[in-house]
Amino acid sequence: MYMLAFILVLVLGRAQIRRQPQSAWTTQMLDDVLSWGVLGVVLGGRLGYVLFYKPAFYLAHPLQVFYVWQGGMSFHGGFLGVLLAMWLFARRHGRSWLSITDFIAPLVPLGLGAGRIGNFINGELWGRPTDVPWAMVFPQVDLQPRHPSQLYEFGLEGLTLFVILWWFSSRSRPVGAVSALFLIGYGSFRFLAEFTREPDDFLGLLALGLSMGQWLSLPMILAGIAMMVWAYRRKAAQ
Repeated sequence: MYMLAFILVLVLGRAQIRRQPQSAWTTQMLDDVLSWGVLGVVLGGRLGYVLFYKPAFYLAHPLQVFYVWQGGMSFHGGFLGVLLAMWLFARRHGRSWLSITDFIAPLVPLGLGAGRIGNFINGELWGRPTDVPWAMVFPQVDLQPRHPSQLYEFGLEGLTLFVILWWFSSRSRPVGAVSALFLIGYGSFRFLAEFTREPDDFLGLLALGLSMGQWLSLPMILAGIAMMVWAYRRKAAQ
């Protein structure tokens, strides 16, 4: 699913180049930014999981940070890793960081959706017990009917967010606006989906009955709103 996600970025990126010739992007730049992005996803995703979810465990067992075959990746860590990678890419090519993230943002959601399908196939990150008619049993957990929360996230963070961003980016927008909408959209959809997702057993629910995923999504929403206001005010002032 990671490979499928990266292929989708390439396919959609080429379509984005064709429909936005004014962006001055080339297929070579797209290939380069994907290489940087892959490093950001993998390294940031792993370090994010280590720092956000199990810092005490990995502090006591530092070598297990490298045991990636045992699982443990964080979207929010991968997101921060990609932001850093895009900043380095922007410096190397002498371009605005936000112009890079604006171009990349619409290419990301379908890859996130592929990841959620991978979660569903693996029977991981299952939902909370429920009696809704479409509830599913995850036999490796127990025999309780549960929300297929992976599919909810596929529909929200993957398909719906892609449609919104692809449409929004089809017209000229202020620099930073597309990136802002990604932050607002992903953060909001993830926050909602977490109400149906079983929290990590080693963390449970945190303050105010919210999960770690929800607490990590709130800054994304707030930052996205602030960035959107800034982007449109900046354009109006020009």
